Amino acid sequence: MDWSKDLKPAASANGAEILAQERQRSQINVDRLSHHLFGSAYLERQQRILRILQREKIFSKANQANLSRPDRYFLGLARGKRMRQLMDEHTWNDDDLLMAEYLIDDLQPYHLHMSLFAAAMREQCSEEQRRYWQPKIESWEIIGAYAQTELGHGSNVRGIELEARWDPSTKEFVLHSPTLTASKWWNGTLGRTATHSVVVAQLMLSERNAQGVMEERSVGPRPFIVQVRDKATHQPLDGIIVGDIGPKYGYAPMDNAYMLFCNHRIPHSALLSRYASLDPDTGIYTRPKSSSSVYGQLTRGRSVIVMNARLVIARAVTVAVRYLAIRRQFRDQDSTDPASVETPVLDYSTVQIRILPLLATAFALHYSGSAMRELYERTRSSSTLDGDNAQLAELHSTSAGLKSLATELAANSVETCRRAMGGHGFGGGTGLIQLNNDYLSKPTVEGDNWMITQQVARYLIKKVKERAEAPGADAVSRTEQNLQNFWNDRHTQPCFAVLENDADIVKAFNWRASCMAVKAYEAREVQKRPWNSLLVDLHKLSKAYSQAMLVATFFDTLQAGVGLDQSTSTVLRSLFHLFSFHTIDTEAREFQSSGAVGTEVLDQLPAKVLMLMEEIRPHAVRLVDSFALPDYLLDR
Repeated sequence: MDWSKDLKPAASANGAEILAQERQRSQINVDRLSHHLFGSAYLERQQRILRILQREKIFSKANQANLSRPDRYFLGLARGKRMRQLMDEHTWNDDDLLMAEYLIDDLQPYHLHMSLFAAAMREQCSEEQRRYWQPKIESWEIIGAYAQTELGHGSNVRGIELEARWDPSTKEFVLHSPTLTASKWWNGTLGRTATHSVVVAQLMLSERNAQGVMEERSVGPRPFIVQVRDKATHQPLDGIIVGDIGPKYGYAPMDNAYMLFCNHRIPHSALLSRYASLDPDTGIYTRPKSSSSVYGQLTRGRSVIVMNARLVIARAVTVAVRYLAIRRQFRDQDSTDPASVETPVLDYSTVQIRILPLLATAFALHYSGSAMRELYERTRSSSTLDGDNAQLAELHSTSAGLKSLATELAANSVETCRRAMGGHGFGGGTGLIQLNNDYLSKPTVEGDNWMITQQVARYLIKKVKERAEAPGADAVSRTEQNLQNFWNDRHTQPCFAVLENDADIVKAFNWRASCMAVKAYEAREVQKRPWNSLLVDLHKLSKAYSQAMLVATFFDTLQAGVGLDQSTSTVLRSLFHLFSFHTIDTEAREFQSSGAVGTEVLDQLPAKVLMLMEEIRPHAVRLVDSFALPDYLLDR
């Protein structure tokens, strides 16, 4: 007999009762806050898809952590196939399919087909190409991947080494990997699963130079659609070597690839020609024109990354808050009652300072991600080139910084929450092991977090230079206005009243970022310092600018009115203050040296942060409830 079945937790450790008591401490309307954050359509879709998935045995998460990597790959294939069948059975659209993948939370081998490959073909194909390929993609007649990153080059796309050489005699392109570092690398879905891939290669053309001599040169990297494997045998075609790169930190079911080409020929129609084309008869190459839609696609992609980051933080914080509210350790050191109960771990300020600012961060990222996506959708639907396009170009140049900051915060949040839970945080019962391992890739994929911040710095230096050369020029974006404000009063020390005025909080963040931008301009353009010597400061500049964006969008949302009851609105404002003041306290030297915040106020911030955490603490469980994360997703 298993007599342990009759044992119960200690009365002080009954999790269900404790969480019920926690929820009674707060008046937050969880359903209304959830609808405010996600909307009715999202929440309805989540529940509808969840009911279907939970009926399917193949999507059970009970034993997947104990499987070997090959078994995880085969399980991923089976899950992906069943998910595609359910799409037909229940007439799911693309959003339904993505919701199912999100809830299953096990990146299956078909993921890149559904996401990056499909998006690249949709954006890069000509109308004729789209008519041919789109039905095959939607029906999964072909399975696609996206091969851009190489062993030797990732963020620097212009440096990729794979060559696509035009042969006018056969009207074909010849793909060739001239070096080992030209190996395509990390490309998901390609290692074992994909039949086709979008392949990015240097387009090599022969043209006459100024002396009239024919010479070959690259006209830049271009995308091609390439059949990788034979449809009948699934073996690589002649001239192609492709395979799985092996174990990695996370994404066990994903077959990340290497791929090399040896003079492999593809037809003229393989060049994706929405933005650039090559006349097969004359060999004349038409270069791509600049287009705001390119900015828009990147902006939308980065908004998705930011929104995913806030969900990762939400998951980690949800697990931590619920556990730490239940867990008891030690009696109150100041209590004189020998019968006093042990203290909930979440009541310790040393725990709160790690967890509650992350809770506030999830809300800050939510509002910034939403603002980015709304701007993208508004501009894409606009038929005229108006001010929105200037704002979109601004976001294109600066959203790299937000991607860097958001993924860094999210990746660190999982580990922070794990450590805050003590010894139990190291076990599999938290449901955080796979989340932690899988998300470790995000600070380096889609642009390494340190490298891509140069895009933000370069943009800001350019904007400061414009202010310096034409101080009276009109400011057409929020960034330009903030730089103009600083430029006009740069010799002052405003020391904004951040503790008394919420608008001053936003001003302080903008002032600090603008000050750092002007210093970067002076170092680069006036003092002519080498770019490499500035990279650390430029990374800090990007971080400051991105933090200012988070604070500004959070503030704008609160000012516009969130349509919630007074109690919930008050707690949201406390979260805004906590995020802002905790950030100022962490980056105090920059706020002080810029003159944005005075020493006296900085000295008061630690006590103010403690007071805010005390205010938010009773609402913590209801706040994480508002993220509407099903137990199925949390691996419970």
